Amino acid sequence: MKFGGTSVASAERWGNIRELAAARRAEGSRVLLVVSALAGVTDALKALCAEDAVEARVAAAKAIATRHHELAAVMGLELPDTVRSRLADLSALAENGPDAADPLAWKALVQGHGELLSSALGAAFLSAQGLATQWVDSRECLRAVSLPNQNARTRTLSATVDAQPDAALAERLAGQGDVFIAQGFIARDEDGRCVLLGRGGSDTSASCFGAVLKAARVEIWTDVAGMFSANPRQVSSARLLRQLDYEEAQEIATTGAKVLHPRCLSPLRAPRVPLWIKDTHHPDMEGTEIGPQVREAAPSVKAISTRSGITLVSMESVGMWQQVGFLADVFDAFRRHGISVDLIGSAETNVTVSLDPTENLLDSDAVAALAADLAKVCRVKVIAPCAAVTLVGRGMRSMLHQLSSVLAEFGQLRVHMISQSSNNLNLTFVVDEDVVDDLLPRLHELLVRAGSLRSDDSQLFGPSWQALYGSGEQDIAPAWWRGERARLLQLAAERSPRYVYHLPTVQARIDGLKSLRAVDHVHYAIKANTHARILQAVAASGFGLECVSPGELAAAKAAAPEAPRLFTPNFARRDDYAAALDDGATVTLDALHPLEHWGELFAGRSIMLRVDLGRGLGHHEKVRTGGSGSKFGLPLDQLDRFLELARTHDVRVQGLHAHLGSGILDAGHWGEVYAQLATLAERIGSVEILNIGGGLGVPSHPGEQPLDLDALDRVLGEVKAAYPQYRLWMEPGRYLVAECGALLTRVTQDKRKGGHHYLGVDAGMHNLIRPALYEAWHEIVNLSRLDDEATALYQVVGPICETGDVLGNDRRLPVSEEGDVMLIAQAGAYGAVMASNYNLRETADEIVIE
Repeated sequence: MKFGGTSVASAERWGNIRELAAARRAEGSRVLLVVSALAGVTDALKALCAEDAVEARVAAAKAIATRHHELAAVMGLELPDTVRSRLADLSALAENGPDAADPLAWKALVQGHGELLSSALGAAFLSAQGLATQWVDSRECLRAVSLPNQNARTRTLSATVDAQPDAALAERLAGQGDVFIAQGFIARDEDGRCVLLGRGGSDTSASCFGAVLKAARVEIWTDVAGMFSANPRQVSSARLLRQLDYEEAQEIATTGAKVLHPRCLSPLRAPRVPLWIKDTHHPDMEGTEIGPQVREAAPSVKAISTRSGITLVSMESVGMWQQVGFLADVFDAFRRHGISVDLIGSAETNVTVSLDPTENLLDSDAVAALAADLAKVCRVKVIAPCAAVTLVGRGMRSMLHQLSSVLAEFGQLRVHMISQSSNNLNLTFVVDEDVVDDLLPRLHELLVRAGSLRSDDSQLFGPSWQALYGSGEQDIAPAWWRGERARLLQLAAERSPRYVYHLPTVQARIDGLKSLRAVDHVHYAIKANTHARILQAVAASGFGLECVSPGELAAAKAAAPEAPRLFTPNFARRDDYAAALDDGATVTLDALHPLEHWGELFAGRSIMLRVDLGRGLGHHEKVRTGGSGSKFGLPLDQLDRFLELARTHDVRVQGLHAHLGSGILDAGHWGEVYAQLATLAERIGSVEILNIGGGLGVPSHPGEQPLDLDALDRVLGEVKAAYPQYRLWMEPGRYLVAECGALLTRVTQDKRKGGHHYLGVDAGMHNLIRPALYEAWHEIVNLSRLDDEATALYQVVGPICETGDVLGNDRRLPVSEEGDVMLIAQAGAYGAVMASNYNLRETADEIVIE
């Protein structure tokens, strides 16, 4: 059990350690505790080593001694003799200063005192608290070995331990007790000198002890529950990674996750000792388990990590092309300067490498000295500060086609290097350091919503950071269909496939939108679901109906004749506009053509104008309705021409409209749209209404948080206070109805082919086209076996003769059989309304329940 600096820095924390160690003893285990120095002490010891003046070194040693005296007093202990002896040794080392013959050995001895002191103090405290604890000197147990290409500095201050099983050590400890405490960070080399294992060395020490003793497991106790799918301090929706194999964990740690030092996993592989990461403050949390087993899983991104402080060294020479030995000369310079290389990119005339500061003991002039040496054989350019953004997951090369949205995000940045690992476990982009903080949350959301980060796999992904640590996560009520299971199974037995809509869920979403005080009027975008009962429920709430075709206008009028109608078509015929005007609907234009060619049709009328604000948003390119790649909206550079045509035909622009895309969960987005439209409206003069569109997102993947309506109301209220003269409209569609709908379908057959296990159902892309069209993710459950363990990995497919007829990729479900009822959730929007009779198959019928 390893405990870091913050875990050993107070009496209260030592009390926690005692409880945890006692619990392991109660389970029948013998326990070895590996501890770091008190928080801040290692840095203080490094600072002592940097002092040239004897007085300054002695003063620093006294300050460290005071820290341990104070902790002992709080623990209720007389300062143990073992601690006094260590403090006296430290004082002497400070006074005498470095040995001219071997100054590095002096540094190692001084800096290793932090762990010697904390472990001696801890042994005394635990024993005094009734848990008899034997102190063990790590330098007598762990032996460092010299590696090729190590220089004196790395051999002494970043040593590597030979972690072969040691039966003699295990036997010796067996006769001395059941609880032991040892030091992290220190070992002894072949010459008997004290050496250090580098920053993060206590993790490595614990793993080396685990390997040497062939432990049942190694536990790293820290201040977080484990590894997450992203840095949870930056991405609060990041999910806990429940299980990883050594290679996956190694990649995540190496590429930036700070919770575990990358070097600590290597010793555990040969003896196959598992490693757990646990939260000291919340020991009941499940944590992350790392072991030798490779899980059955489809290729996916498991985590996205970042490293800042990266330096790139770019080396260019025309003479390097096909020149034997050029790279040997280049990398020999890195060896001579003791600098390790991380990423490598090469071309015919250029080689670029990255230097990771966590793996290099760089002096301030080390890179400059390296560059001077390299300049003898090539042109050198140093690029810094940079950051590496890494996607980690098995089968990365086979996933490139799924990463289009991520690649598009990088397309807007200055990318210095792209590296794809030879082990097919990571893909890394090196960018300017200052973009990472904003970039990481966006990338995590894109990976989740595109299905590349398969956070629906409950065997791999645990709760989100928000759920574990309560940083403002909203309570999410169980889906309505769980309480209606029996009724739904009966409906599926009568006919399959079948859409079922739950009216109380629609009403709940209506009530949520009605709570937005800043919004003056809502129009429901009926293209999401045109069922008459839903239209009637929406209209009864006072909402209007937004339509995009004469057919939708007719359906709206038939279901709710008194409801206001908004007509917002795109590339419609002249006759469509004429029919909408005759219907009395409020008409929206979004191009010059209608006024240029049919101006008389709109003469003397008031219209809405849809503008393109120059960008699009959404989980997939096909749901982004803004920007130059979208067919919607009037470009702003054509606004003056549109207004000129409006004046010519006596057309009054009474409102502005913008809709940038769908599936947006960031409440701030609509505030930005509102403010931009208000600025344009001031130029026009006649505008009374601002329509900020729809696109309100619905969380689909586990761990996603619902749109915060209170935050949305605050954002809109702030903008409205600045522009009180305008009425505010919205036109949500999917938000109102997606969650009310479920598509019921029955299993037809299953098939194994290659590495895939296909599960066929009688619904297909003709019933629900969103997965094929948008790569949309819908939760799929086996309703017949809702409480069974999900042990099978399926591709859920339909009966349509198209390769794209896939409703869900890589879904972990209970083993399913012919006739089982499957439920596809969040199918109330863009489901039945987009259905077809392709392959001459029947469409699903629609049932409304209350």
